[in-house]
Amino acid sequence: MSAESGASEFRAACERRAEASGTPGIRASADPPDTIARAAASPHTTGASPGVLPPLRFGYGTNGLADLRLDDALALLSDLGYDGVGLTLDHMHLDPLAPDLAARTRRIAHRLDELGLGVTIETGARYVLDPRRKHGPSLLEPDPDDRARRADLLLRAVRVAADLGAHAVHCFSGIVPDGTDTDTAWKRLTETLTPVLDAAASTGIPLAVEPEPGHLLATLADFRHLRSALGDPEPLGLTLDIGHCQCLEPLSPAECVRAAAPWLRHVQIEDMRRGVHEHLPFGEGEIDFPPVLAALAATGYQGLTVVELPRHSHAGPHFAAQSLPFLRHAERTAATLPPATAPAQPQAAPPHGAPSTTHEGSSTR
Repeated sequence: MSAESGASEFRAACERRAEASGTPGIRASADPPDTIARAAASPHTTGASPGVLPPLRFGYGTNGLADLRLDDALALLSDLGYDGVGLTLDHMHLDPLAPDLAARTRRIAHRLDELGLGVTIETGARYVLDPRRKHGPSLLEPDPDDRARRADLLLRAVRVAADLGAHAVHCFSGIVPDGTDTDTAWKRLTETLTPVLDAAASTGIPLAVEPEPGHLLATLADFRHLRSALGDPEPLGLTLDIGHCQCLEPLSPAECVRAAAPWLRHVQIEDMRRGVHEHLPFGEGEIDFPPVLAALAATGYQGLTVVELPRHSHAGPHFAAQSLPFLRHAERTAATLPPATAPAQPQAAPPHGAPSTTHEGSSTR
């Protein structure tokens, strides 16, 4: 699927969703293409007024504070003024495989309540399941036992999320294994996610799948394909990584937010450059953040928007302290922006070739 056709498919899905719900949104596909693009670009699609946007809730990911004890990390984020935390289940913080998980989770729930922090559960720990394979095993493995290990981690994550009152559980598809064709990979993904979605439905905690450069599910169009293949299950939502939008989506990050609004359950944020999957501190990449935050606020999204800088954990407290003032300033600027009326233009193709050739998920740095 080309970038242009992927974008068209995803926008068409948004149009169908808006028409079915009766909510003002992207215009019907019978309208001229420039009319559809203008509707996608306008914050009025959600009924929000410029300058009267609901405040966003910002968090910081513990995968960027891996050198701190979890209690110290939570206290730091509270002191800095964050609204919540993206809690990655990993050996150094809340180990999902160690004994007494329920008791340890209860203690963390009490601490989060003391500090007034919201939480989302993230499952991107590098070596929590396999000390030799980064992010392995995935949901796409040829060995069904390996796929079951990843599914079990997600089931544990759903239980932890329910006990903590989290707003979502994040996950990703994984890289297509060597020798596996794409159709087989999609079949494995849908089959392995089904019991996890059942558990999510029973707890009321959405499962928020993240499009990840280089993975089977890499784009917003791929997410829509997954929803369709599974029959549009209610518990299946989207984790939108703003940097990934800049990296490889045909739409701009702000336009991606508007297109993804019906399924948005979790947001990750950092700076990034076109065609390069490298999570960067704010101001070191190419993203114009006020329009992105204006679009996000206009959707009415009230989950956490979590800073994700896992490669900067060695200086985590420094970047946590820098990131929140940057985001709050961008949010204040966003409130002054006029309605977006320019047609949604596809971004140029990534200049460095397919991001999957150098995606961060496979790097050993």
